[in-house]
Amino acid sequence: MNRLDGKSLDLVKTNIESLKKLFPEVVTEGKIDFGKLKLVLGEEIEKRNERYEFTWHGKTQAMKLAQTPSTGTLRPDKESSKNWDTTENLYIEGDNLEVLKLLQKSYFGKIKMIYIDPPYNTGKDFVYKDDFRDNIKNYKEMTHQTSQANTETNGRFHTEWLNMMYPRLKLARNLLREDGVIFISIDDNEYMNLKKISDEIFGEDNFIAAFVWRRRASSAMADKLVSKDHEYLLCYQKSNFSAFNGLEKDFSNFSNPDNDPRGEWTKGDLTVGMTKEQRPNQYYDLVDPKTGIVYKPNPQRVWAYVKESIDKLIKENRIYFPNNPKQKPMYKRFKSELKVVVNPISTWINENSKLVDFKEVTQLYSGLNSEGTKVIQNLFENRIFDYPKPISLLISIINQCTKKDDIILDFFSGSATTAHAVMQLNAEDGGNRKFIMIQLPEKTDEKSDAYNAGYKNICEIGKERIRRAGEKIVQETGKTDLDIGFKVFKLDSSNVKMWDPDFENLEQTLFNLQDNIKEDRTKEDLLYEILLKIGLPLTTPLEEIEYNGKTIYNVGFGSVLLCLENEIDLDLVNEMMNHQSEHMTPKVIFKESGFINDSVKTNAIQTLKKNGITDVRSV
Repeated sequence: MNRLDGKSLDLVKTNIESLKKLFPEVVTEGKIDFGKLKLVLGEEIEKRNERYEFTWHGKTQAMKLAQTPSTGTLRPDKESSKNWDTTENLYIEGDNLEVLKLLQKSYFGKIKMIYIDPPYNTGKDFVYKDDFRDNIKNYKEMTHQTSQANTETNGRFHTEWLNMMYPRLKLARNLLREDGVIFISIDDNEYMNLKKISDEIFGEDNFIAAFVWRRRASSAMADKLVSKDHEYLLCYQKSNFSAFNGLEKDFSNFSNPDNDPRGEWTKGDLTVGMTKEQRPNQYYDLVDPKTGIVYKPNPQRVWAYVKESIDKLIKENRIYFPNNPKQKPMYKRFKSELKVVVNPISTWINENSKLVDFKEVTQLYSGLNSEGTKVIQNLFENRIFDYPKPISLLISIINQCTKKDDIILDFFSGSATTAHAVMQLNAEDGGNRKFIMIQLPEKTDEKSDAYNAGYKNICEIGKERIRRAGEKIVQETGKTDLDIGFKVFKLDSSNVKMWDPDFENLEQTLFNLQDNIKEDRTKEDLLYEILLKIGLPLTTPLEEIEYNGKTIYNVGFGSVLLCLENEIDLDLVNEMMNHQSEHMTPKVIFKESGFINDSVKTNAIQTLKKNGITDVRSV
């Protein structure tokens, strides 16, 4: 029986294994021979000491931070969740660096779109203080005591902002599907630095555009020299896939005068600009088989098809004859067969702007920041969150970059505009998109409207917005089958003592390992930690089976069977085998100290082997 590894995905090990698969010849005694690797790569190696690169103080540690596995966990919070048993949406409270690490196994390469609105580094708006040694301990201290924004003197250094953003973007890239895309909101303060680190992480070739959108309609007196009314959305793709669904062109002048069963059609040119000498086989008289009228080609233009192809098109009723030899036959283009799409333009302006008729140009609309504020005020009857992004902005990009069953991630979720947009778009097009929101439970200002309304941290605002927005969408649309729920999880230290040792009191720690599960943790806490550590999504279907007063967890329709009880006997083990999947051999997981005695434990393993189950683990 193997012990479960208590760490999140080891990215360094994963990268090394990938390198071994690509270049097996560079492996010597299990290690990478960089001399051989250089030979394999040939001339594609930078040998100059002086070369273009973007660096800053702390970059090396930031890179290490992204690669350091987490020993933390995500604990379920059913009480503040909505529709726990049926929803496929997630709301996670915690430092997004650690949460992104914990999601690596379960969501690696599964996210279609990421949108983030990170701190803009104005000096007063980011609170992330990463600790290379123990970020879980750092997070607990930060959220219980000092989760407040930085002061002006401490927050404006570019290095601190870069060290905060780099590892998070590095981890985020891993979660994207190969056809995935990321949008990052930013203003002028860190635009250039964000562009440089994003080029490095996602690759310059995968840069799509820096979209510009208008965030306000009037000038601000507080602005110096220039009143800036725009922000940016930096967009990158994971790899060379088509990032956008495309905007369908609005066709006009379609009709069906001959009642063609293929529907409405319009006339298209049946000639091309060539002479008889250039295309002699496309220069001929065309005869209407019904009237006998002869249509001759223009000396400078020949028919678009050779005569055999034209005869076939005539039989298929795809040629329009005008019954007038002075006019020309035309090709029938059916609306049902035409789907011309245009790419979105890079400047997004409010629909009421006089500069651009936005709907006519791209059918892509992004509202002002004031729209986001009005939405919040309508939901809460109070302005409890400053400068939320307009929901139309999020609906636009989600609609452009996702299909109806995709997963959307936002790991700076703020007031949860992204979750609101996902639910709204699903209501509009019948989709079943899922959202994952991650937010640090930053404390609200005690003088703020939010605090006075009872919201002590930003997570409380975000969760309540999703509840209210979901109910409002159902009420307005009448669609009761929408997924407007969410499962709440909270970042914490591991449920398992040996994965989270107290090195300052090691003797007591070893004594406590007689029962290695922490006293204040539940079986469900441990269950979801195991799902993360073995790489299953947190919304994987699970069934609780009661047997002789004990609980068996059937996860993923029998693909994983767990028993985290004490006093496990062979009857319970035999009952577990009755619930295994018909299509795959299950993993079976027990609590290490759960068996009645070592003899039962040994017999249980042998019983499982006899039934073909060899992947047996303990925690």
